[in-house]
Amino acid sequence: MNIQLPAHMDKPSFLAWLEGREGRYELVGGRVLMMTGGTMAHGLIAGNVFQMLRDRLDRKTWAVLTEFGVDVGPGSIRYPDVVVVDRRGTRAKDLTTAAPAFVVEVLSPSTSAIDLRDKAAQYLRLASVAAYLSLSQDEVKAWVYVKGSAGSLGPDVVAGEGCSINVPTLGIDLPLSGIYADIEFD
Repeated sequence: MNIQLPAHMDKPSFLAWLEGREGRYELVGGRVLMMTGGTMAHGLIAGNVFQMLRDRLDRKTWAVLTEFGVDVGPGSIRYPDVVVVDRRGTRAKDLTTAAPAFVVEVLSPSTSAIDLRDKAAQYLRLASVAAYLSLSQDEVKAWVYVKGSAGSLGPDVVAGEGCSINVPTLGIDLPLSGIYADIEFD
């Protein structure tokens, strides 16, 4: 089956085009990109992070979402695996946010370079983002970008079941043992 994607779209046209459409898509520089499905490990890791965040964050202040668009700049809307937004700046009918607080991507072989380079730069340019987390699905390993008090960014590699990821702005720790619970590696 051949899928003909539009050559170029603006953000409002893209969001209207997406409505009722099957599959996962992102808008990057005005181009529509189809996203592939994920593995079981990908789904389990994203689900674990989602549940851990919902358990740790005040639901009156924070919304933890999947399949929610992040407006990352001109002509681009990304759909991270998990995103945390401040409820005070987001309405129930919004399709996107330009002000996420925390963004999580689970790496796939076909997207790891994009997630660690392009998406990291796009998410971290947003003033509201306190942290960006990329997670391996092949081993207990995370790339953590946390904005420091002076606004500095840094990818720290955290690996091993005994390690934890601290997100000071949200006041939470995410142990890798919980993120990777029930994952069996080959």
